[in-house]
Amino acid sequence: MLSRSASKSSRYICKACRSTINASRKRKFGTNSITLNPTSDDIYDVVTVGGGPVGLALLAALKTSPSTSHLKCLLVESQSLAKQKSWSLPPDAYSNRASSITPTNQSFLEAIEAWRHLDLTRVQPYDEMQVWDAGNAASIQFDWSAEAIKYNAPLRTVATMVENSNLSRGLLRRIEDVGAEESLMSGWNVKGIGNGIDDPEGCNLSTWPVLELQQIGSEGSQNTKQIATRLLIGADGINSPVRTFAGINTNGWDYGRHGVVATLQVESSSDPASPFQNSVSNDDFDSALEDFLSDDPKSSSSSSQPNFENITPSNRATAFQRFLPALGGPIAILPLPNNHASLVWSTTPQIASYLKSLSPSAFTATVNAALRLEQVDIQYLFSLPTTISEPNNTTPHESELTWRLQHTKSTLPSRSPPWITALQPNTIASFPLRLRNATSYIAPRIALAGDAAHTIHPLAGQGLNLGLGDAECLSRTIRYAVEHGMDIGDLMALQGYSGERYAAAVRVSTGVDLLNKVYQISSGDGLVGSLLGAARGLGMRAVGMVPGVREAIMRTVD
Repeated sequence: MLSRSASKSSRYICKACRSTINASRKRKFGTNSITLNPTSDDIYDVVTVGGGPVGLALLAALKTSPSTSHLKCLLVESQSLAKQKSWSLPPDAYSNRASSITPTNQSFLEAIEAWRHLDLTRVQPYDEMQVWDAGNAASIQFDWSAEAIKYNAPLRTVATMVENSNLSRGLLRRIEDVGAEESLMSGWNVKGIGNGIDDPEGCNLSTWPVLELQQIGSEGSQNTKQIATRLLIGADGINSPVRTFAGINTNGWDYGRHGVVATLQVESSSDPASPFQNSVSNDDFDSALEDFLSDDPKSSSSSSQPNFENITPSNRATAFQRFLPALGGPIAILPLPNNHASLVWSTTPQIASYLKSLSPSAFTATVNAALRLEQVDIQYLFSLPTTISEPNNTTPHESELTWRLQHTKSTLPSRSPPWITALQPNTIASFPLRLRNATSYIAPRIALAGDAAHTIHPLAGQGLNLGLGDAECLSRTIRYAVEHGMDIGDLMALQGYSGERYAAAVRVSTGVDLLNKVYQISSGDGLVGSLLGAARGLGMRAVGMVPGVREAIMRTVD
C-alpha cells in the first residue's frame, strides 16, 4: 500500500476531498485486469514509453524548460540507451537510417540545445530538390530561390540530412547535460499496463496508468517493478502497447510496397570534401558520358563510370527524386557529406527482394539505371539473373546499363543526378510501407506521439518530422498546463495538443497518400494511364510555373 506520507504531496488528491470525486470519472478502459499498486517512490508526473528520437526529444524539452524541469519524468526503453549513446562510425561510413530534418524542427532542436550535441560534420543541409516523372518529361525544382530574389536574401535550406543515430546520441548528450540521466530507464520491457487503486489511507490512483515493468533477460518478480504516472506518453512505435491500453483504434492500410534503403558512394566533385550534390549540368554530364561510352581508347576510361573530375560544379546542395510508376514508386537520392548519399526506393516487394539479392556492382548499376533510363529499360534489368558474371568481370546489369545509356534516350531534370560509384557494405535493408492514423491522439492521462499516433509513406520524408513536431507541441502543452496550475493529465489540458497535431498529421498524410496514388498508375496502363500520365506532367509544370505554389507546398511540409 502507498505510505501515508504520499498524500501530503500537493500533487495528489487528499483524503478529505476523496469523497467528492464522481465515480463516473473512474477510468473505463485498460488491457490489464490486475490492479497494480506501486510504492510512493514510483509515482511520476510524466512517463514516456519509447526511447527513439521522439521520446528523447520530449524528455530533453521538458528538462530544458524552467517551467517543467522540476517534473518527475521517466523514459522507458527496451533497448540499450548506453549503446546508443556510444554510437560511432568511421568518417567514411554512414548509417542507412537517415532523415531529412525540416528547418522548423531544426529550430526546435536548437531551442532545447540538442542540435549542438550532434556531430555536425556528419549532417548535410541541402537547398534544392529536383523532382521528375519517368512517365513524361515533366520536372520541378523545389527551392527558395524565388523568395531569395524577392527579398534579396540568402537561399534558405530546404532540409538537413541527419543520421537517426546521430540525432539520438545528441539528444542523450543533452539529457546528460541537464542532469536528467536518472530519468532514463533502458533495458526494461512494459509487461502490462493497468489502473491504480483508491487507497483510503493514501492516494487515489484509480484513474492513473500504472505500468508493470520487467528487466530484459530476467525472470521472476525480483526484476519487475511498478510505476504510476500522472501522464503516460506513448512514443512506442506503430504497434504501441500504450495505444492498445488506451483503447484507441487506428485507421489506414498497407500499401503493398516496400521501402529499400542503402548508403551509397557517389562520383566525387572537384572538392574532395564536398558532397555529391555539387551536380553537373546536363551538357557537361552528356560530354563526360560521351567520353565514357566512346570506343576511342584515348578518350574512354577503364573505370566503370564516367569521369566528372574536370567538370566545374555549381555550389548547391541538391536532393533528387524520380517517380517510377511502372516500378511501384519513387526513388530518392539524398545527400550526405563526403560524397555519400542515402537511398530510399519505394517499390514492390518482389523488386525489393530482387535488389537485396544483387551483388554490390549490379546494385549500383541498377540504381544508376533507375535515375536515368526509361522505365521499360529499367524493367528489363529486373529480368536479368542475379548470379551470372561476364568474362570481363562485370555483371549483366553493368553491361546493359552501358549499352542502353549509349543507345536509348533518357529524361533528366535541369540538374542531373549523381553517378553512383559504390554501395556501402551491409547497408541494404527494406521495410513494408503503411499508412496508419490513430482515431485520437489523447485519452484520460494518455498522449500518443510519433509512429504510435501516425505512420505515413516515406516519399515526402516527413515521418520523423511529424514525430518531432509532436514532441515540440506536447512539451509546449505540458509547459502551459504547469504554468496555469492545470492537471497535466487531464483531457482539457491535452486538447490543444490533440487538435494541433491531429490536423497537421492528417494534412500531411492525406497529401502524401494522394500523391502516392496518383503516381501508382503507370502511363502504360492503357488509355486512362496515358491520360493520367499527361495530366501529371501538366500538373507538375503548372506547380513550377505558377508563382508561390512551390513555396506554399514547402511551407505546408515544413
